[in-house]
Amino acid sequence: MPVSSFPPIFDGHNDTILSLTGSGFNPLPGGRSFFERVDNGHIDLPRAQDGGLGGGFFAVFVRPPETEDPAAEGEDARKRLTQRFQRPAEGWPEPMAMDYAQSKSLELLGRLFQIERESNGQCKIIRSASELQHCLDNGIFAILLHFEGTDQLDPDGFALDVFHQAGVQSIGLTHFRKNRYAEGVPMSFPSSPDTGPGLTDEGKELVRQCNARNILVDVSHINEKGFWDVAGITDAPIVATHSNAWEVSNAPRNLTDKQLDAIKESRGVAGLNFHVGFLRPDGEADPSMPLSVMADHLDHMVERMGIDCVALGSDFDGAVMPEGLKDASGLPALMKTLQDRGYDADALEKIANGNWIRVLRETWGR
Repeated sequence: MPVSSFPPIFDGHNDTILSLTGSGFNPLPGGRSFFERVDNGHIDLPRAQDGGLGGGFFAVFVRPPETEDPAAEGEDARKRLTQRFQRPAEGWPEPMAMDYAQSKSLELLGRLFQIERESNGQCKIIRSASELQHCLDNGIFAILLHFEGTDQLDPDGFALDVFHQAGVQSIGLTHFRKNRYAEGVPMSFPSSPDTGPGLTDEGKELVRQCNARNILVDVSHINEKGFWDVAGITDAPIVATHSNAWEVSNAPRNLTDKQLDAIKESRGVAGLNFHVGFLRPDGEADPSMPLSVMADHLDHMVERMGIDCVALGSDFDGAVMPEGLKDASGLPALMKTLQDRGYDADALEKIANGNWIRVLRETWGR
């Protein structure tokens, strides 16, 4: 089995649990096993081990019922993604029902616990930075439970308490659409991230609820006004688990220099998103893109924030990957690109996992 010569990578975002169930992006009909190597999707345990992927944020993302048709990966990927995440002329649809979102969340969380149970010690759901460090040091695949979107949460915080006790340690306030707490940015290019209103009053209270429970708040996907609302409320580091540099690619999902500066000031982290449509300066979802473009984004983020505030947030199993990387087994090619760009061993370790470990310890307090 190939072993990467680079430090083990902890990744800020994937949609793998959807892929395993046969839903989400480029699914295998009927789903697939996390423990068997296949060509579909981007992460399974054999490919993760080949590429030095030691774990990551596993997103529980509840798809709105009307968008259940799977997206395609290939020539029409940009068209399908644009149609799904474009704001209609009449505005965003109403948020999905909370009971529907809770039911789907429980199903996906249960599947992740099943992976841990069936792994014979090869996988572990982590609840502390020290557990993450232990997993990386001992070759145990680390799974961090993350909500991408908050339709499953009630304003009083009761569901938040239950999900947190179950192991959910990180929450992204919304996806591309709106919910009762926040509004995301639509899939459009070129565009500023300043695309709509900030957090609702309930959204601001949700940030306070997360702070009180030491739950990480992810600002990826929320629009610029929402970002600044979070920045003005939170007492924790600001984290964008899978977002790039807007100055390099003018996608609204990317972060402006002022936003990067705010992340630096808070001692937060931004994880580089591997989706080619958020990387390429032309915004095209075309995988024929050199990995040097990924290094360009990282260079810009390091220039604005310093080496202690950058990491990786692939969006594996939820986006179009550069053909030179393809899936988790291709991660050494990215690390080699960064090494050739001049990042030394200490910098590569921080990018691979050290900065995530630090910000999780500072956020969770353990």
